Amino acid sequence: MNKIPFSAAVFFAALLLGARGSAASDPGEHPFLAPLLRDHMVIQRGVPAPFWGWTDPGRKVTLRLGAHVAEATADAKGAWRASFEALPAGGPYTVIVSGPQTQILQDVLVGDVWICSGQSNMEMGVGNVDNAEAEIAAANDPQIRLCTVDRKLSLAPRDAMAGQWAVCTPEAIQSGGYWNGFSAAGYFFARDLRRDVHVPIGLIDAAWSGTPAQAWTSEAALRRDVPDYRPALDELDAARDDQRRGLSRDIHQRFEEWCAKNDPGTAGHWEAEATDASAWGAIAEPGVWEGSGVAELSAFDGVLWLRREFDLPAGAEKKDAVLRFKADDDDTAWVNGAPVGSTFGFAPDRAYTVPASALREGRNVVTVRVLDTAGPGGLTASTQGFGVTVGDGREISLAGPWRYRIGAPLAGTPPLPQDIESNANYPSVLFNGIVHPMLPLPIKGVLWYQGESNVDQAYQYRALLPAMIRDWRRRWGEGDFPFLIVQLAGYGAPLDGPADSKWAELREAQAMTATHGKNIGLMTAADIGGDLHPKNKQEVGRRLALLARSQVYGETIEASGPQFRAMNVVNGAARLTFTHSAGLAAKDNGPLTGFTIAGADRKFVRASARIEGTSVIVSSPEISHPAAVRYAWADNPVCSLVNGAGLPALPFRTDDWPGLTAGAR
Repeated sequence: MNKIPFSAAVFFAALLLGARGSAASDPGEHPFLAPLLRDHMVIQRGVPAPFWGWTDPGRKVTLRLGAHVAEATADAKGAWRASFEALPAGGPYTVIVSGPQTQILQDVLVGDVWICSGQSNMEMGVGNVDNAEAEIAAANDPQIRLCTVDRKLSLAPRDAMAGQWAVCTPEAIQSGGYWNGFSAAGYFFARDLRRDVHVPIGLIDAAWSGTPAQAWTSEAALRRDVPDYRPALDELDAARDDQRRGLSRDIHQRFEEWCAKNDPGTAGHWEAEATDASAWGAIAEPGVWEGSGVAELSAFDGVLWLRREFDLPAGAEKKDAVLRFKADDDDTAWVNGAPVGSTFGFAPDRAYTVPASALREGRNVVTVRVLDTAGPGGLTASTQGFGVTVGDGREISLAGPWRYRIGAPLAGTPPLPQDIESNANYPSVLFNGIVHPMLPLPIKGVLWYQGESNVDQAYQYRALLPAMIRDWRRRWGEGDFPFLIVQLAGYGAPLDGPADSKWAELREAQAMTATHGKNIGLMTAADIGGDLHPKNKQEVGRRLALLARSQVYGETIEASGPQFRAMNVVNGAARLTFTHSAGLAAKDNGPLTGFTIAGADRKFVRASARIEGTSVIVSSPEISHPAAVRYAWADNPVCSLVNGAGLPALPFRTDDWPGLTAGAR
């Protein structure tokens, strides 16, 4: 998931996404009635109910819903919009839209509309959850309506987007959505909410696996509030201009142009057979360079050149050979200075034909230019091996020592060119393609489960997520509508001791957004999982519904676990106080776990913890003067503090010491 973030490795992702998205902004997609408005839809109650579409300029359009009538006249561009007065919950209704043509919408309800957005954990369908078969069979509530939007990315804001609405039935919940059914988190939220809030609920599934928050945020908001993205947005603007002028440049060509300007190896033709590599460093391949023991490569992202000699026996040079390996992420390869192949993407096996004209008996030189954009980098073995297969089938291994030389570190160089037109991770393209077409539709609020793709820039997310929320609210024009966030679930194997954690830093950014923002709710899933996609989405939906019942629908219920309020140090121990602290306990009456403590040296150790009333006392014999306490501060924390409602405490830290992602962009 995190191997192909906002990087050149999305060249490979583009191949996977090509059938799912389009860069066209669909300027001609102007139907008489916006295709998001369909049979079985839910209209938001309590606010004016707009319908909109396009026709000939000056034409009149009339809408009827029972005794309610609304009229509009198309403007100079043919756009029309008519609104019914605010309607109470109810239905079903028939809506008749008439003008140059007539469309009739059947079985329309009035209730509350919630958008379910984010990445894969929101996209994850009911078919993937625990007890899926029984959950699908029981998913039969005609007062819940499910809308799966037509997902497209776009360089410029789109006007129209299709949405397929359906009554919640086992068949609809299983066939909707994009990943084995309709959004499980969304459905379980609506199911639980309907037990207490007896109005129709419309869910719009608008999630896309693997996507970062910047893709869901408008260009204007990013330029204004998160300036780190301005260079990428300049590229977006240039791509949009090229699209308007009907121009297209191959991404491989653009990458080579980038290398020629920024990589001294490309400019200096280090692939040439005559290149003197005697002063280059030594590294063993196959393997990733982060684990090679070479200090300057321990955290290197960028262009690295690798070179090795091999010998061909007499006669082998008379037939074509095949060079086999894999690269992480992208590569271009030469043999004796002749280009033999290039691949974008860390997944495919490389099997490059080496023409006999490029070979010679005895000494030969293979050179590989590797681009690593994030995570591990290097050459690895393919399913067919790591070496050269000569014409008679003999294998010549290339395992062992190679020479390396750094070409272009990504830090300090201009951004890599991006295949923007099919890259769903690119800034603003999902706002343009999915969010913008929904803006005329009144909503109750948003459920947001996203962040995994931003963990490497968790500190930046402190600005990015609030910017996105402000952006959506400003553009919807409905004020500070509810925005309910799922804090990331536990991921990976639990660790034996304290450690820094990017996932914890992302959770902190989510918590900061909720604490400092208006009408933003937060429920934690940090105690759920271990799996990147935890299957207990029933609990996620239940906790979201609790938040909504408390913060949106005004019920007097406990909807949050304990949240850290203050720390006082007394007699070598830290006393922690919390909000939402009635009935503090350890989950299932087990041990109280998840706390670590540090002194002024900032070295954390495991801590003992005990509950005293509505406080927790944290200490360690190793720390005589506590300076900081952290709770559930790990990718996959082992933590047990709950309140009387059984809701888990939110992860926190009392310090503000710089984390792993401080300064990451």
